[in-house]
Amino acid sequence: MSLIDIKRKIILLLVTAGPAGYFPVAPGTCGTLIAVPFSLALNRLATFSIALALVALVGFISGAIWLSGKGAAILEQKDPSVIVIDEIAGFLLANFLAPFGKVSLSLAFVLFRFFDIAKIYPASRIEKLPGGKGIVLDDVVAGLYCFSILQLLNCWELI
Repeated sequence: MSLIDIKRKIILLLVTAGPAGYFPVAPGTCGTLIAVPFSLALNRLATFSIALALVALVGFISGAIWLSGKGAAILEQKDPSVIVIDEIAGFLLANFLAPFGKVSLSLAFVLFRFFDIAKIYPASRIEKLPGGKGIVLDDVVAGLYCFSILQLLNCWELI
């Protein structure tokens, strides 16, 4: 196996979150499930340093954009459904700084999946961007919608 083949396999392993992207039904939902423990870890990091957690979040999103572009090129598709790192990036933002608990986590999951599937403007337009930007940034917009709702509910002490 050549070095190029190994690089391609590593990229595909990362963008598909291992087997999650290849799940035959709702791979995006599986990718979001994979994101849950990472989201909890990111929020735990934020209890020590919000700035460091924000750097980690932006770094992950940036890496996801780059990797998704590479993964799509390898698979020779514009936005392959097996790529789920975009759901992970979006959910990390969706649940960022959310209160810890089953209700808020469940709400974050459901809201994020809704916004990701609904592609409410400008997500529908951003999805048309080329390469990894289009693959990931529409999910980031979905995450931002969810983040905003969760923060409002938290401010109103509803979660």
